[in-house]
Parts: sequence; structure tokens; C-alpha cells
Amino acid sequence: MALSSRAHAFSVEALVGRSAKRKVPEGRDEEPGPGCRPARRAPEAEKRPKAGAESRAGGVQVELQGSELWRRFHDIGTEMIITKAGRRMFPSVRVKVKGLEPLQQYYIAIDVVPVDSKRYRYVYHSSQWMVAGNTDHSCITPRLYIHPDSPCSGETWMRQIISFDRVKLTNNEMDDKGHIILQSMHKYKPRVHVIAQDSRFDLAQIQSLPAEGVQTFSFQETEFTTVTAYQNQQVPGAGGWRAPGSGGMESPG
Repeated sequence: MALSSRAHAFSVEALVGRSAKRKVPEGRDEEPGPGCRPARRAPEAEKRPKAGAESRAGGVQVELQGSELWRRFHDIGTEMIITKAGRRMFPSVRVKVKGLEPLQQYYIAIDVVPVDSKRYRYVYHSSQWMVAGNTDHSCITPRLYIHPDSPCSGETWMRQIISFDRVKLTNNEMDDKGHIILQSMHKYKPRVHVIAQDSRFDLAQIQSLPAEGVQTFSFQETEFTTVTAYQNQQVPGAGGWRAPGSGGMESPG
């Protein structure tokens, strides 16, 4: 089926292929932490997400990689598929960290929290999301996903792009596989946490953030709405194709 001129602007070629022609291909394949390519020096336009960091104590900075791709999705309303079995995010969250103590050991983690206490529905005749009522998130405790390379020295973390492309989202409240549990038709934002290692705790086993030694960062352009089937036809994936390297982002079927 032919895409409209506006929808074509967000096709695989426009959103993914075009980025591949630049210095860093963003969101196209899965690479383990040690194999990550060095981040290129971000132009001023890509430094903007740092202003959205929730914490910069101690001079630590977290930069969102692929921010241009995230903004393109954000402009049309990012939707993330969630399933019982778990579905990987696309775009995935990838960051570059600066300002760590080189010899200090750190854990890097991610969680996903509600943007508000509203439930949403998509109105097709106006092509936009509207509030459908209030909701209660208290029944679901945000899960913490510890990056598998943790713990590492600050020097090691700062040399690589930290990718969370293996994170999976699920709507199964009984999930026992460690996937991040979310509710459909709600708005969420990912948060990246830099956690200094503490000999008093085994941070690899924790399921919630410790009270001390945590710095938290988030970015407005990574906010998304959870769905079990794409609602906005302009969102890549809604047209029936599969985004290469997306880790399973495909139209539900």
C-alpha cells in the first residue's frame, strides 16, 4: 500500500536508512556493550537532551545517543508495543556518560515510570491521543533493569556507548523473566540511573533504587505511549513492515 508523503517521511529509509549514511547508524542492530563504537562528538542540536537530566550532581552528564531519531518519533507520537512475552523497544535507549570518577565502580540501570496518572485513547478522526480517564499505577512497582556490564569502572563506562537495546516491555503483571511491566494506553518515560557501587549492598540483586549514591537522568523525547497494536498510522511499524535491527518491532499479527 502506498504511503502518503507525510508517512513516507517516517519510513524505514527516512528514519533508519538515512541515519545509517551518517557517522553513527542509530537503532539498527544489537551490539554487546564491549563492542560498542565510540560516540561521535555531538553537535549542539544533539546536546539539548542534557537539559532534561533530573540530576547532574557531582558533574556527571548523560547524553542521549540517537536523539535526532527519538525526536522524529516524538514529533508524531512515539508508540511502544507491549506484549505478554515482552517486546524490545525501538528506538532503544542508548547513552553516553561523562564526568564519572575513573576508578570508582558504577552500576548503570534503567527503569520506566509513568509520565502522569492518566489513561489515554487514540482518536482516529483527529489523529491524536486524548485523555480517557484516571488510572492507578500503585499496583505495579517500577522494575529496575541493571545493565549486564555492571559493575564497571567509571573509566570503562565513559569509553563506550551504553545500550539498553535488550530491555523488553510487557503487560504481563505476573512476569517472572525480569521484563519491565507496563500498562497499555498509558504514557511513560525511561530513566537512566548511575549508581555508585556500595559494599553494603549487592546491587546486582536489587529490584529498586537504593536511597543513596544514585543520579537519575531522563529525556523528554523518549516519552512514549504503550499499545498492543499501533494506533497512529504514521508510526513506523503500523504500515505492516518490520524495522531492521529493531529487535522485533513489527506490526502485530
